[in-house]
Amino acid sequence: MKLTRRAALAAPLVLAAPRLAQAAWPERPVTLIVPFAAGGGTDISARVMAQYLERELGQPFVVQNRPGAGGAIGLGALAAAAPDGYTLAIINTPGIVTIPIERNAGWTMDSFTFIAGVVDDPGTFSVHPDSPIRTMTDLVEAAKREPGRITVATQGVGSAGHINTLLLEQTTGAQLEPVVYQGAAPAALALLRKEVVVATANLGEALTFARNQPWRTLGVMADQRNAMAPAVPTLREMGMDILGGSLRGVGGPRGMAPDVVARLSAAIAKVVANPEFITTSERAFQPLRYLNSADYIAYLRASDATHRALWRVRPWNV
Repeated sequence: MKLTRRAALAAPLVLAAPRLAQAAWPERPVTLIVPFAAGGGTDISARVMAQYLERELGQPFVVQNRPGAGGAIGLGALAAAAPDGYTLAIINTPGIVTIPIERNAGWTMDSFTFIAGVVDDPGTFSVHPDSPIRTMTDLVEAAKREPGRITVATQGVGSAGHINTLLLEQTTGAQLEPVVYQGAAPAALALLRKEVVVATANLGEALTFARNQPWRTLGVMADQRNAMAPAVPTLREMGMDILGGSLRGVGGPRGMAPDVVARLSAAIAKVVANPEFITTSERAFQPLRYLNSADYIAYLRASDATHRALWRVRPWNV
């Protein structure tokens, strides 16, 4: 049978050997790895998803935070796990594509089975309300006046926040100073303590951190304003044509059995169509965007090509 080009791209990622039949899966609790610290947007995505997958599949989904190295440690643990369906993870862009580009992480995109995309969270830049920086234009002008003096908290080298900071520099000519933390929550705490001038975060994270906290979001890296934060302007509105953020999905190690993949895929599709899950996600500031396995893989392949092109002109590990 002749494969279409799209199917040929997807095949190595979803149908990878060995195939381990697990007709009764799941028969015991499933570990859901979060490659970042507790409290960030990825952690929230995992805990909301776990709650509903437990109901759908009849077994506990135990969230395990494995932060470090911009997500590489948690993803490495996933790649090394048995492909029996009992170890899964929340997988983020851009880390899943940027980490293998920038260094030998011991895994590549072909080390995983990609099940579904669930949350698409655009990037933001935020400051402490006491800051004299009140707009993205103010931020760029300050960074040009004092090159390298405006510190920006990110979630790791090659993380969404780090890449977004480089894109802002590339577009505007400003020079910022990224500071690495092991997740969005520690980066947010650094801003609240005024240890940094700016914090990068995805929109859902920024809205969560702003609850009863001194926090001002300057702009969102999306093509239009988000219904969850209609007062926050896009960077495009301010003359900065930059899009960025993080697509979060569910994945497992390479070689998962097709029947397990099929059952998990069906469960996720049912969960994301559940009105209660949709409402819960909105309350948790989780912008939903469901992608089935084939569409998820296509998205990741396109993202990989985009970031390889960026790497050729602006390596982000230097």
